Amino acid sequence: MKGLAVTTVAEQAADALRRKIMSGELPEGMSLRQDALAAEFGISRIPVREALVQLEGEGLVKIVPHKGAVVSGLSIDEISELFMLRSLLEPVLLKKSAPRLTAEDYAELDAILAEYKVELHAQHTTRWGELNTRLHDVLLSRAEQPRTAAIVATLLQQTDRYTRMQLSLSADSIRQAQQEHEELVQLCRNGDVRGAASLLKRHIEHASKDLEQFILAQRKPAK
Repeated sequence: MKGLAVTTVAEQAADALRRKIMSGELPEGMSLRQDALAAEFGISRIPVREALVQLEGEGLVKIVPHKGAVVSGLSIDEISELFMLRSLLEPVLLKKSAPRLTAEDYAELDAILAEYKVELHAQHTTRWGELNTRLHDVLLSRAEQPRTAAIVATLLQQTDRYTRMQLSLSADSIRQAQQEHEELVQLCRNGDVRGAASLLKRHIEHASKDLEQFILAQRKPAK
């Protein structure tokens, strides 16, 4: 990797590490050595330390005294709680946002859906989480409830890597996610706000259930 720019070095290092964690390139439990990261980014250890502190605040990194930083992993209960909070808050925002969505918003949603379909069929997993987050962001963008929106944005960020994992489970998961997103946008476009909110809640709960089953299977000790 080329050296990072002199300005906002810590932020750029945090962005680079965040992308690696979200994509799964840096898996749960992996040690993040400051000297190795500083060498990779071509910067000093101070901005690397600042970046790790920032990512700890986002729940992506855990800094252990006398041991250093590791990529954080969430328990099944913690993951389920994050998705549960999303299933409660996102429909509330959607009910307020959907009636205010503009023609420009729907044009953006259609573009996201089109790109999402291409990336899903091409199995480009690194784009799935980003497009999923963008679609949810646009759908909820007109709610005019900034505090709730900020909480949901954090929840989306914290569940992003798990959303990608859930989407990659099977072809059926991919098809269902695509179908639900398209139906969600159409319900909003048709003015069926209650139906859209109900579908959004089921969509999040379904993702959580599939993901929980997958993680339990992955973490089960080998016999």
